[in-house]
Amino acid sequence: MSMDKVIEQKKGLKKKHIIWGAGALLFIALIVQISLSSHQSVYRTEKDKLTISAIIDGQFNDYITIPGRVEPISTIYLDVEEGGKVEEIYIEEGEMVRKGDVILKLKNTDLNTSIMNSESQLAYHANEMRNTQIQMEQQQISNKRSKLQMDLQVVRAKRKHSQYERLFKEELIAKEDYIQAKEEYDLSIREQELTYQKMVQDSIFRSVQKKQMDESLENTRLSLAMARQRLDNLHVKAPYDGQLGLLNAEIGQSINRGQRLGLVNVLTDFKISAQIDEHYIDRVKRKLQASFERNDTDFGLNIKKVYPEVRNGQFEVDMVFTGERPNNIRTGQTYHIKLELGQPEQSVLIPRGGFFQSTGGQWVYVLNQNGTEAIKRNIKIGKQNPKYYEVIEGLQAGEKVIISSYDLFGENDRIILK
Repeated sequence: MSMDKVIEQKKGLKKKHIIWGAGALLFIALIVQISLSSHQSVYRTEKDKLTISAIIDGQFNDYITIPGRVEPISTIYLDVEEGGKVEEIYIEEGEMVRKGDVILKLKNTDLNTSIMNSESQLAYHANEMRNTQIQMEQQQISNKRSKLQMDLQVVRAKRKHSQYERLFKEELIAKEDYIQAKEEYDLSIREQELTYQKMVQDSIFRSVQKKQMDESLENTRLSLAMARQRLDNLHVKAPYDGQLGLLNAEIGQSINRGQRLGLVNVLTDFKISAQIDEHYIDRVKRKLQASFERNDTDFGLNIKKVYPEVRNGQFEVDMVFTGERPNNIRTGQTYHIKLELGQPEQSVLIPRGGFFQSTGGQWVYVLNQNGTEAIKRNIKIGKQNPKYYEVIEGLQAGEKVIISSYDLFGENDRIILK
């Protein structure tokens, strides 16, 4: 009976051992990679597709660029002082006018009737005053006549009293006759005093009455003058020299009193009106300097007025020229204004780019020395102008950063550049 032979196994590395070892190494490498990637995410992109710029140390000019619109130095509104129906239009929109030029004519039948009534009232009061003055003059003559008669009566009574007194002393007349003569004399004196008092009272009354009548007549005249002035207001006139910028009126149109028909642009000078983002509202004040360039010439401005209202995220300012004006300047033209917000300062600067919209200026991707990758770094941005952002901390002059948009990078901490 034969016995099985024990086969000795060969010592050393076998094929399956190599496979197991390679798998283990691959597993370890994968674990390391996963561990590293959990701490820092990576995005790969081509370097040529990015905008890369160097951080510089230079002068930061604190200004903003805003569009400004040319407007007349002032605008005078054309409001109707008297309503009516448009009868004629003499001057069309856009034409030059001088102060007092009749722009259009209105018709108001009720106003004409009112003027006729005022004229009738004036004639009536004037006639009444003349009649009263005649009566007052006649009364004055009558009073003078009464005074003369009273004076004469006193003289006669006095003479009779004197005669009777002398005759009574000589006992040539009865005592009763003397007493009657004396009583008549005393009565005439008292009547004379009453006559004088009456004349004084009549004079005062006539003066007051005449004053009241004069005032009434003057008021009637003023009322008529005002009515005639209202009639003149039916001729709508230019309030100032300038250009008729707007006219909302048509023949036959009914216009109400106080209604705005248009405006007159005063073209003795011009101003620049601009809208500024509300972000700058605390820094924009009167007297700030500004400028713009036209045909290789700089023209100076300063802010004359800052309007307090904020509408749609913007507020308005008016700027006036500090020197020469451009040739052929016209209302409605648009200039790009450079508004100085502060004095120049030496600062670390980063060029403006699309990165700011993605990060809000809180961080950027900074390139390594070889330019093969960029790492996210927190920074702090200060002021800004149309070319640069002022870097307060986080970057140094000479470093390079990606300034193009970060929209494709997501939340990756590191950018590998090919």
